[in-house]
Amino acid sequence: MPPLRTPHAAAPMWDVATPRGPGRLGGIAMAGFRALSTGPLDLAVVPYPAVTVAVDLGGGPFAVGDAGGRQESGSVAVGLAPDGLRGRGKDVECLQIRLSPVVAHAVLGPAADLAGRIVRLDDLWGRDAARTQEQLCTAGSWADRFAIAEAALARRYREGPAVDPEVAFVWRQLVTNRGDVRIERLAAETGWSRKRLGMRFRSQIGLTPKRAARLVRFDHAAHRLAAGHRPALVAAEAGYADQSHMHREVVDFAGATPAAVAAAPWLTADADAWAATRATWGRATGAPPRPPACPHGCQRSMAACRHARHPS
Repeated sequence: MPPLRTPHAAAPMWDVATPRGPGRLGGIAMAGFRALSTGPLDLAVVPYPAVTVAVDLGGGPFAVGDAGGRQESGSVAVGLAPDGLRGRGKDVECLQIRLSPVVAHAVLGPAADLAGRIVRLDDLWGRDAARTQEQLCTAGSWADRFAIAEAALARRYREGPAVDPEVAFVWRQLVTNRGDVRIERLAAETGWSRKRLGMRFRSQIGLTPKRAARLVRFDHAAHRLAAGHRPALVAAEAGYADQSHMHREVVDFAGATPAAVAAAPWLTADADAWAATRATWGRATGAPPRPPACPHGCQRSMAACRHARHPS
């Protein structure tokens, strides 16, 4: 079935293409973007709780930079919570892929190495990056591009390293609860100490559990603000102590006030590009179910338990 191509009235700068239906691999979402304007583009990127891959499809010059002055052109991967990220270009046409960090760990390598960074895709995939990009550029339709990208991601996911089941479980709980969950409770449910969870989570996801929870909660609040809801209501719904607490968190992640984030062009295309993803992202994180409990009654997961009788 052909993908949807639906220019949105609130986002006239983009023609957006999305796949029909979910893909075979959870924790991955894709959308195609083509600039409707031929003028230069300089767009502030609002942080999102996913590792992002942007594949340049050759429409025109395209670069991604951050507040520290780092800039990469062409196809790139961007880790969680970058600082002051902006996309710049002209006649831009690209495929954007959002990866749960659980999936990104296998597809791109340890997310900790990507956290807050912009990395060229060929630095991560080597020659495979150029081959995949060439296939995507010469594909005859967006449906073909989505199929090519999904096949490449699925192959690397099968061959790549998996995160700990406990880490995958905690990430899924953070997303499902929109960041409003106590880390101590999640650590207890995995059978790990909070310190051990923090070390393993950060080494595999790229952020501490607490900062990851804050990022997920910020994302929920940002989209509620963009939908036109009152800041006081959004703050209460998202679990912030008060409106000033939300203000500080929004400025910390986005470098802008809640009012500016609510009007950000980056978010106006979300209704087209990522609506289905937002509805299912917490359930489709590429993570296995909750770690199975120890059958010997120690209240730990099998991965965390030290019983010698557990299978390897």
